[in-house]
Amino acid sequence: MTAAWSWYVIALVVINIVGCVWLLRANSKSRPGDPPPDATGHVWDANLTEYNKPLPMWWIMMFYITIVFSIGYLAWYGLGTFGGLSQGWTSQSEWAEAQRESDAKLAVTFAPYAGKPIDELAKDPTAVALGRSIFANNCSQCHGSSGQGAIGYPNLTDAYWQWGGTPDDILVTILDGRQAAMVPWGETLTSMGGESAVDDVVTFVRSLSNPKLLENSTLAAQASKGKSLYGQTCVACHMEDGKGNTLLGSVDLTSNTWLYGGSPEVIKYTIVHGRTGQMPGWSGMIGETRSRVVGAYVWSLSRHDDQTASAVSEADSSTQ
Repeated sequence: MTAAWSWYVIALVVINIVGCVWLLRANSKSRPGDPPPDATGHVWDANLTEYNKPLPMWWIMMFYITIVFSIGYLAWYGLGTFGGLSQGWTSQSEWAEAQRESDAKLAVTFAPYAGKPIDELAKDPTAVALGRSIFANNCSQCHGSSGQGAIGYPNLTDAYWQWGGTPDDILVTILDGRQAAMVPWGETLTSMGGESAVDDVVTFVRSLSNPKLLENSTLAAQASKGKSLYGQTCVACHMEDGKGNTLLGSVDLTSNTWLYGGSPEVIKYTIVHGRTGQMPGWSGMIGETRSRVVGAYVWSLSRHDDQTASAVSEADSSTQ
């Protein structure tokens, strides 16, 4: 807060307190010319009369006590940039202290899992149960409560990993996040191959995961044209065989796993307009150890081996 705003706030508060005192004093005693308290000469609507008694003394004292309390409160907790007599107490500092205490308790809970690989933690039912809780609070909004994702959000229960599916790859994704981008190719392809260029590339891309399309002579001809255009535009990211590059986050077009949908219309939209996606990094929010624990839960969703599946089953039982 700047000095100007601080003085503005202080002046506003002081004016309000002084105004309350003046209003209270002005209305707590009779003025010259007022009728006596027991007179009913004060007439409203021709036939309604009322007394002109001052406020009860206990009521007036309560107002004064409230004003004194407000002055004491402001003196203790501060006003504007004045920190107050409480040595600079703020609700933010109290929250920070409470957060430190909570983090200290959590550190004790998660200490056994510090530095351990997530595939090893995935065999521990307690770690998986803790990871599920963290996932529900932080990750389920995008990936769904069961981890099966949605349009534009990856399914974590299948075997496909856009940025790599090793324990280290998954941990890096959780800690640092990912930024994906598919540039729009509509105008470029049209300038290279005419109005049908985008449709030709769509057909070729679809044939990578569904070779049976090429049994249709018309589609095979389109795919042949699309393959040539693909080699000039898409191959740098998706590779010549269409399997993508996990280092770049470019998707495997042969897997028949589609983040935004695999219909011809959706694929065409993706090629023409491009896509952008972002996975936020969680290291600053939940720290490394809790990231490892939630990574263990994510790893367990793919059921990599019987031990992991057993740990998931035990974790399910422990939370029911």
